[in-house]
Amino acid sequence: MNAGKILIIDDEEKLRNLFVRIIKSEGFEVHDAGDCKTALKKLEHNDIDAVLCDVKLPDGNGVELTNKIRTQYPLTEVILLTAYGNIPDGVKAIKNGAFDYITKGDDNEKIIPLLYRAIEKAQLQKRVKELEKQVGQKYSFDSIIGKSKILQQIIEDAKKVAKTDTTVLLLGETGTGKEVFAQAIHNAGERKLKPFIAINCSAFSKELLESEIFGHKAGAFTGAIKDKKGLFEEANGGTIFLDEIGEMNLDLQAKLLRVLETGEFIKVGDTTSTKVNVRIIAATNRNLKQEIEEKIFREDLFYRLSVFQITLPPLRERRTDIELLAEYFAQEFSIKINKRNAKLSSEYLQKLKAYNWQGNIRELKNVIERSVILSDTNELAIGTLPFEIQSTTATNKSGSLSAFDLASVEKLHIQKVLNYTKGNKTETARLLNIGLTTLYRKLEEYKIH
Repeated sequence: MNAGKILIIDDEEKLRNLFVRIIKSEGFEVHDAGDCKTALKKLEHNDIDAVLCDVKLPDGNGVELTNKIRTQYPLTEVILLTAYGNIPDGVKAIKNGAFDYITKGDDNEKIIPLLYRAIEKAQLQKRVKELEKQVGQKYSFDSIIGKSKILQQIIEDAKKVAKTDTTVLLLGETGTGKEVFAQAIHNAGERKLKPFIAINCSAFSKELLESEIFGHKAGAFTGAIKDKKGLFEEANGGTIFLDEIGEMNLDLQAKLLRVLETGEFIKVGDTTSTKVNVRIIAATNRNLKQEIEEKIFREDLFYRLSVFQITLPPLRERRTDIELLAEYFAQEFSIKINKRNAKLSSEYLQKLKAYNWQGNIRELKNVIERSVILSDTNELAIGTLPFEIQSTTATNKSGSLSAFDLASVEKLHIQKVLNYTKGNKTETARLLNIGLTTLYRKLEEYKIH
């Protein structure tokens, strides 16, 4: 704990100076004031942890001043001093947010211990506030890297839905940043101070997943020696992120549907319902409409989950963001492994931009980490890239893709299907087995008219 900053407010100069000397001897940084006006100026210019304030002041009352201090500086604690005990004043002071209320002379020996406790509380609150700020920044929309038009439009849409309690379904390939978006939506909403709980539905068997999500009662199955809270209970008041929702068993889908409809569920081995207030954000890289046709995903659940759909584009559809992402990861891993800040050579960057990134942002991150580790200088060279990226055919000077590039083949195929459907985009999307919004993005990217 830091030494702490204390402000003493008392109009009796001799007593005030005595308090200053005693408290300074404890190693605290001490400021003083003889009236309310001076005290408020001191608070404005100094990050005060605790205030020791007399009740009777020339230009005001310490009890009322406490209310003003706690309103303007909620992380600053106030201890009130009075020449005589006054229970009504004491009650009002505590209601106004005072840390404590003591009598001069009678309780002098309590002052130093009280200050230590008040400063400890103030500094803990400031630390929590700082951590909340750091977490908010880390998982905010501002932390999402990329300036491409398609990404910025998605961020704007996500910001709008974040202000509501609407269920969100995030679609997109593996590694496109679905969990990052889920956390940003949570942190931009009214539930940001409540828990954000994430679970990957593909990481558990059906029985284990049910127990993890909904919890169980003691004796519900072998090994269930005590009651266990499920993640829905843990997330109560906040947000639960169900990643890879397409992997969820049909029986569990029915229980999830009940939660969406009623806010209630039954734990494994229980007979009574548990009620929760949770926002659900789900994500998948699978084609849920196809799974509905195959009878492995419930149609009613799909429509409940997809009230607001956001499709995250693969990295190959936002190539203009590759440089920004690569530079960010290069800096991150340079710091992590204590190397000089890594730079990207132009040839290295060209290879990154030409590659198709089937693993998307996650794959790019792994590649940059490998390069930073292997590099003998602070410039990342082509030789540090995996062979499949080194051998990628780069774009030509005009910016068009080579005839052997996968994107060129994709462009040609889309054009052929469009010709076949006589320009019917809905039918084209159906035949290509992609969403209509994805088709429009590809038409814009490849400049197909």
